[in-house]
Amino acid sequence: MTGHGQEKEGTAPEPVLSVERLSVDFRVAGEWTPAVRDVSFTVGRGEVVALVGESGSGKSVSSMSVLGLVAGSAQHRGSIRFHDTELLGLGHEALRGIRGKRIAMIFQEPMTALNPVYTVGRQIAEAIRCHEKVSAAGARARAIELLTKVGIPEPERRVDSYPHQLSGGQRQRAMIAMAISGSPEVIIADEPTTALDVTVQAEILELLRGLRRDLGSAVLIITHDMGVVADIADRVVVMKEGEVVEEAPVGRLFAAPEHEYTRRLLAAVPKPPPPPATPSPPPATPPPPPATPPLAGVPPLAGVPPLAGEDTTLRIRDLEVEYPGRLGRKGFKAVHGVSLTIGKGEVLGLVGESGSGKSTIGRAVVGLSRATGGSVEVCGTDVTGLSGRPLRAFRPTYSMVFQDPGASLNPRWSIGDSIAAPLLVNRRADRAAAHSRVAELLEQVELPAHWASRFPHELSGGQRQRVGIARALALEPELLIADEPTSALDVSVQATVLRLFRELQDRLGFACLFISHDLGVVELLAHEVAVLQNGRLVEHGPAREVLANPRTEYTKRLVAAAPVPDPEQQAERRRLWREMAAA
Repeated sequence: MTGHGQEKEGTAPEPVLSVERLSVDFRVAGEWTPAVRDVSFTVGRGEVVALVGESGSGKSVSSMSVLGLVAGSAQHRGSIRFHDTELLGLGHEALRGIRGKRIAMIFQEPMTALNPVYTVGRQIAEAIRCHEKVSAAGARARAIELLTKVGIPEPERRVDSYPHQLSGGQRQRAMIAMAISGSPEVIIADEPTTALDVTVQAEILELLRGLRRDLGSAVLIITHDMGVVADIADRVVVMKEGEVVEEAPVGRLFAAPEHEYTRRLLAAVPKPPPPPATPSPPPATPPPPPATPPLAGVPPLAGVPPLAGEDTTLRIRDLEVEYPGRLGRKGFKAVHGVSLTIGKGEVLGLVGESGSGKSTIGRAVVGLSRATGGSVEVCGTDVTGLSGRPLRAFRPTYSMVFQDPGASLNPRWSIGDSIAAPLLVNRRADRAAAHSRVAELLEQVELPAHWASRFPHELSGGQRQRVGIARALALEPELLIADEPTSALDVSVQATVLRLFRELQDRLGFACLFISHDLGVVELLAHEVAVLQNGRLVEHGPAREVLANPRTEYTKRLVAAAPVPDPEQQAERRRLWREMAAA
């Protein structure tokens, strides 16, 4: 038993949504360029269909076409039917009556999808009032109920928060709350768990399963996370370069993929550590390495000594970060007395749930969040005491890859300008040399060099994340703060970026604070792991020991919640996670 819905062929439910021979072309440089070609699939009532493929394969274009959300320059052919209603060519008012109420969309990048000048509660309440006759007070109460349902802590307070005051995972949950406000028949979820930690991801997938069970909602989920596919999908549609190359029930696709492209996707998935079976004391010696590396061709760093001696690149002592209250309200302490060190050439994985303080620590290191207590030293220099010209002169020593590429790239700059900016601002290169370096960096992250003239809105989410990584590496920093650097990448590009990361570290020997919710990636890249809970350090040690034999119940739940790309194994992990969550 996999725990999925209709698994056997011939038992698929009657389609609620039918896409037939859909083609989408965009006008580029005066010519029509195909993005999607003859794509066909169905989604039945109560069924979860996963649409998978690399960035740029046409997944998001296909799904956005359902609600008429593709840019106006696009040309559509084929058919998209919701029950008996043809959606292609449907009038604006008729389509508006379907959007949000009967078919809802969960967008990929919450920071760009949410309005930054309105509170999340107001935005959810507005979505409710668009489709229901309810008072402002009633809509607010419903918004709090929805925030509670999707696992936002302190929903009565967070309902008045602005998007920038929430963590990336909390913003995504607010987006999901907005999407389910109308109890839709079909939920189109475009990378709905990309920014979420593993435990919240497990909760969101449980929520989607509950909506299917309680409301009969169909779910079309677009994802690059094959563990998520194994966890929730009934059927899988694999896309490559705008075409469907394989479609199969989830069990058959994972057990015996027919297309070579599908086999490559599965081989590129980092395998998370196995969940702890029974409580046990930490071993006297580290456990042996796994028989199969978690990613083909990349052996895990866990258990491998740092690359270069014992020199300390980053030292954090008793760090505290408190955000001031608004309108006389009490402030919020995000980090409580955390101490960490990272040696030269060492990678420290920082894990924990959304809101646990991971990103806040990373931002405090680079000066984007103000430390209210303790100290941060980079290469022996206390950066918490630097400001003005001395701080600007020291900043090339470290760099940061941000979690949300849509918010961290200037929409008015070409991607070449964004990557070149650190070189030019710090006078490391003239324009000609910077242009050459940009081309080199783009090729390293597997983007064509001639794309330097493109703008962020012309790239997919995964492609924008690769631009952010290229920009961070431009100055070859001694310390890299990587805040979920592979969260928006499809698995094959993620594998390439992880290999690139290892190659660059071998060559440059930089230290890295690697913030991630993907335990498979952390096990692959980190020498040590630090676990945060509610801003406090609860566990810290060698990566293999912490992930294979966690001491705290909190860490055990994190490990158990990490999905694996195998439906049978994932069903067992889900059962174990439910037992831990209920305990």
